[in-house]
Order: sequence, then C-alpha cells, then structure tokens
Amino acid sequence: MDDTVRARIRVSGRVQGVFFRQTTAEEANRLGVGGWVRNLPDGDVEAVIEGPSRDVDRLIAWCHHGPPAARVDDVSISWETATGQFARFNIQY
Repeated sequence: MDDTVRARIRVSGRVQGVFFRQTTAEEANRLGVGGWVRNLPDGDVEAVIEGPSRDVDRLIAWCHHGPPAARVDDVSISWETATGQFARFNIQY
C-alpha cells in the first residue's frame, strides 16, 4: 500500500530571519521527504511536503515549533494529491 501524501503548509509568527527555511530543509532531508519551503511577502513561510505520511506528519509537527529563535503562532495545512515530483527538499528563493 502506498501511503505517500502531500501537504501544503503555511506557518505564521516570527518565522523569517530565524533560519526557519534552512532548518526546515535540514529536517525534511533528514526525514527523507521531498518538497520545498519559501518565505512569503507577508512574513509567513510556506512549504510543500511530500512523502510517507508518517514522515510528513513528523515534519509538520516540527514546524509547529521550528528552530530555537522562531515563534510559531499558527500552522495551517492543506492536503493535496501527491505527485511524486520531488526527489529532495529544497529552499526556494
């Protein structure tokens, strides 16, 4: 059974200028999930995460606190259809 899932998340709070993207990418690659993370003009961070549901859930849980200097106020999640297009997780600039 294929349990690959895809989530689009938006993280708000003090999440820019605190290495949120970098540490999210490091955690995602440690977990072996694919996708990307980027800063948004309004100060939020957005990510698309795809992989085994257990590992996607683990990365989402990590995003609820982020790196030590971050202050996460909210994480919104939209579930999408997995496409299998991501070999790795990267930072979009």
